[in-house]
Amino acid sequence: MNIAAKTFLAALAATAGLAAAAGPAAAQDWRYDRAGYGYDRYERGESNIDARQARLEDRIQDGVRNGSLTWREARELREQSHDIARLEARYRYDGLNGWERADLDRRLDRLDQQIRYERHDGDYRRW
Repeated sequence: MNIAAKTFLAALAATAGLAAAAGPAAAQDWRYDRAGYGYDRYERGESNIDARQARLEDRIQDGVRNGSLTWREARELREQSHDIARLEARYRYDGLNGWERADLDRRLDRLDQQIRYERHDGDYRRW
C-alpha cells in the first residue's frame, strides 16, 4: 500500500469514527433537556397565548392603517386586549392552570371575532 492510500484510509476511518460518535448525540430528544421533565414554556402553551395576542394587536393596527377600523373601534379593541393581558399577568402570578389557559383562549377567541366583525362592518373612516 502506498502512502496516499494509507492517508486516505486513515482519514476515512477518522470520519467514520466521528460520524458514529455524533449519532447518539443527535438522537437525544430535545424535550428532555431539563432533568428529564421537559415542561418548558412552549409545551405549556404560554408562547401560543403570547403569539395570539401579538397577532390580534397586529390585526387591530392593520385595520387602523387601511381604514377598516375607526379610531374608536380600535381604542375599544385595544382596551379589551389590554384587559386580557392584565388578566393573563394575574393568572401567571402563580402559574397557569388548565382552566385559566382555557379562559384566556375563550377571551382571545371572542376578541378575534370582534376584530373580524368591526373590520367588516362598513365603518370605513380614516379620521
